[in-house]
Amino acid sequence: MLNHHPLTRWLVGLEAQRKRMLKKAPAGPLRDFLSVPFPPLYTPLNHIPILAVDFETTGLDAVQDKLLSVGCVELSNNQIKLGSSYHQIINTKGSLKANNVTIHQITDDQKDQGKPLAEVVEQLLKRLAGRVMLVHFARIERQFLRQACLELYGMAPPFPIIDTLVVAKRRLDKRDVAYDPSELRLLALRAKYDLPEHYAHNALNDAIATAELLLAQVSERGENIPLQQLIL
Repeated sequence: MLNHHPLTRWLVGLEAQRKRMLKKAPAGPLRDFLSVPFPPLYTPLNHIPILAVDFETTGLDAVQDKLLSVGCVELSNNQIKLGSSYHQIINTKGSLKANNVTIHQITDDQKDQGKPLAEVVEQLLKRLAGRVMLVHFARIERQFLRQACLELYGMAPPFPIIDTLVVAKRRLDKRDVAYDPSELRLLALRAKYDLPEHYAHNALNDAIATAELLLAQVSERGENIPLQQLIL
């Protein structure tokens, strides 16, 4: 039965965690986010509200480094809603490192004109409420968003996540043939599906690129996939 499926038990645990945290959450953006149930695992993908999300950061350590920019776009009914696109640079303390700037192309002047972290996270939580978060390489987005919530609200909430890197890895692992980990990079996977090159390391561009990749991945399977087959 579906209730005995390990992923179902996992999501039940996640939903139970959401409910427990809701009772303790302070009034405001986090409580509003936690007030909306997560989509059930049996829901077909084309009926799942999804938000593709990407971060640019000052480094890879969610505790020591900072969120620098956020980009996101909604997916519903297997369509990317470009009108829902959101991109915002965050005003973080300190000067940016030159080797970091060469990657994300965000200057200190742009950073200094960005919005406060609290305002950007509030906007993101509003968009994520009731949706599954879609990312490529979940460790960055999950850890940095949880850390930001911990700093702002004193609590790190759970997030249901689909990771296009994991979707690709599961498929490669089934072949039981060695492969180069570079095949799992966003650009490499997009090339595999004949998706056009995009301007990488811009949070909104990468969020849209990830959304396009997911649609290509599920289209290849030619079926309406339930959430339980894709979620982490």
